[in-house]
Amino acid sequence: MARVSVVGAGVVGLTAAIRLLEAGHRVDVLARDLPLETTSAVAAALWYPYRALPQDRVTGWSQTTYDTLAGLAGSTGSAGGTATGVRMRTGTEVFTAPTSDPWWRGAVPDLDRETALPEGYVDGWTFRTPVVEMPVHLRWLTSRVSELGGTLTRISLGALPKGADLVVNCAGLGARLLGGDHAVTPVRGQVVVVEQVGLDRWWLDAAGPTYVVPRSADIVVGGTDEEGDWSRTASPETARAILARARRLVPELAGARVLRHKVGLRPVRPTVRLERVDDVIHCYGHGGAGVTLSWGTAAEVVALADAG
Repeated sequence: MARVSVVGAGVVGLTAAIRLLEAGHRVDVLARDLPLETTSAVAAALWYPYRALPQDRVTGWSQTTYDTLAGLAGSTGSAGGTATGVRMRTGTEVFTAPTSDPWWRGAVPDLDRETALPEGYVDGWTFRTPVVEMPVHLRWLTSRVSELGGTLTRISLGALPKGADLVVNCAGLGARLLGGDHAVTPVRGQVVVVEQVGLDRWWLDAAGPTYVVPRSADIVVGGTDEEGDWSRTASPETARAILARARRLVPELAGARVLRHKVGLRPVRPTVRLERVDDVIHCYGHGGAGVTLSWGTAAEVVALADAG
């Protein structure tokens, strides 16, 4: 059993901590931002490999995560995924030109060509996938860390911590400082949360990107993909543009009341960094796929930890 410090309390850090604890390690999670303050809390959290490479490793991590989240969606019996915040929902990605199957096709059990398309679209595919209500899910992950005997401490670090047998760097954008890695850059994502109007399926047009992701009590509407932008302040003009695109895609959103605006900074890197260097495992750069890759990369973190 090793004493492990996990740096970062977003979905990547928490899932890594859980898998390490389940493997018998002693784990302390250290983070400047608590889970509900992280970029993970802003995510629409539709399982979808977005802004993350390389394709082969991402496909594998995504498949592991898909399977785990599908299990969590049904883990509470008649209540479904109420406790975990995970639901399986069917939805459609649409295109304005004919498109071949996605490179991550092998990560999902079923993917069907869609013929009933909104106006202006000529191709699309429909599949069933996990949708995660992140505030609920992050609370569940935090509780799971505690149940397994782990700790979570708010601390502002100027460098990776000392004193543990092993450090797992899941700091996301913080890896620019803590890992000395300026290859990881922010890609700003703004979303609008609107009231639930009876929508039960998700829609995605990656060209915007435009996405409409229903949750139990609201709907997350996005988005933006602004590379190098560090601003966490929501832009009213951007919000109007997001809603206009979303309403063209999903007319049922017309008149839906806006509840709040959110901004998150995706930690994008040319490739996800997941490797062990001496007594540090680096696990960051998940881009727009933190939720999608989380349980898959967590499993690899454990393998690297146990390999010594």
